[in-house]
Amino acid sequence: MHFHGICLDTYALCSSLTASSSLKNVEFGEQIHAHVAKSGWVSSVFVGSALVDLYAKLSLIADAAALFDEIPVKNSVCANALLSGFCEANLWAEGLELVRKMPKMSLDYDHFTLSAILRACAGLSAIGLGKQVHGYLIRKVYNLEEDVYLQSSLIEMYGKCGLVVEALQVFSLAGLRLGGEKRRDVVLWTSILGVYGRNGHFEKVVSLFKQMLKEGIKPDKVAFVTVISACGHTGQIRLGLEYFDSMTQVYKLIPGPEHYSCVVDMLCRAGELERAMKVVNEMLQKGHNNGSVQLWVALLSACSDHENVELGRFAAQKALELDPQNVGIYVKLSNLYARFGMWDEIGQLREVMRQGGLKKDVAFSWIECH
Repeated sequence: MHFHGICLDTYALCSSLTASSSLKNVEFGEQIHAHVAKSGWVSSVFVGSALVDLYAKLSLIADAAALFDEIPVKNSVCANALLSGFCEANLWAEGLELVRKMPKMSLDYDHFTLSAILRACAGLSAIGLGKQVHGYLIRKVYNLEEDVYLQSSLIEMYGKCGLVVEALQVFSLAGLRLGGEKRRDVVLWTSILGVYGRNGHFEKVVSLFKQMLKEGIKPDKVAFVTVISACGHTGQIRLGLEYFDSMTQVYKLIPGPEHYSCVVDMLCRAGELERAMKVVNEMLQKGHNNGSVQLWVALLSACSDHENVELGRFAAQKALELDPQNVGIYVKLSNLYARFGMWDEIGQLREVMRQGGLKKDVAFSWIECH
């Protein structure tokens, strides 16, 4: 269009910028940006929002923030685009600062904004602010119980802050309609399963998964990851394998590397290294490349517990091929060598780490004080 002298309007520019962000083509997006700046379209809130969204999705957060500031008349769409970029980059504090400025810019909070605020609260473990947002939702959002995404955000916020009971209370009210009928979809079920899984209540994960099946909800891949992992932590090997097999046989889902990782971890926890390696070989034969770091680390940990040096060395090699900067893998392999007094090998590992500039991080934790 531009080559043939046809003027690009807002629709053409926004469509081009959307295509650039979808294809992760920053070079073409920057060319469109240059044209926008020369033609004066940067004053358009629609084009400006598309530009902010482009840079945010390409993780160029500073550029997205600078563009947002240049838009003369802003709306909630461009603010949400920048807020999404902050959340994807785990810049929770910056995201909340933007949220605090929105009323001063006469911008309203929509459902996307509120969901992003809850996500930021979860990222910062800011339970006090999260409860304030929950109160705001109850006062301002009509039929909150029917909004799946806000309910899911609330459940995950409470869960990531360690408040499992509160998360369950939200879940219990979710999907409640007039007449007492409940319709909770797989998104809500997956959220509550994740809450109990992250907080170590693995027996509850299994019981909730069974309840979900009784209610006729078809589990998705995320739900299967959570329940198979829970089976591994509770020693329910047979049940975990049944759920894994049901993915393909009953629900027509193709297991991914994350599912194989859970099965391998489950078998390794039970000390069944040979069966675990059979699962690994099955996965590799089905074209899942080299699996995942979690899979090989689980196998390495089991080899350390059951004193299998050769298999442990092989697992560590595969894990390092996928994540060569992972210090934890070197530490686990070093611990395995130490069990057998293999001090020369430990020295070689330390030299490799030194040459690669790798150091073991010092552990830390944080809490919110009231």
